[in-house]
Amino acid sequence: MYSIELSELAVEQLEKTKVFDQNRILDEIEKQLTREPTRKTKRKKILKGLKPPWLQAEPVWQLRIGDYRVFYDVDPKLETVTVHAVLYKGSKTTGEIL
Repeated sequence: MYSIELSELAVEQLEKTKVFDQNRILDEIEKQLTREPTRKTKRKKILKGLKPPWLQAEPVWQLRIGDYRVFYDVDPKLETVTVHAVLYKGSKTTGEIL
């Protein structure tokens, strides 16, 4: 089972969201990323060619939770998932929200 770490940026972004959305996002992070965080699904995918504005190990993963996107990377040796950002996407593209 993988442990989850939230970056300072991700914590700041979560604190700016409504409490209902915060709880939903944190529940989904726990549900989706503690087991098989690198298994591609309809909601989890690798973002190829994306250069995020934060320091992140390759590859960059994205988890879709409604209108929010969670950007993370995985250290399989340490069994750790680091969430780097939680952003509201809405009708914008992923590139536009970064």
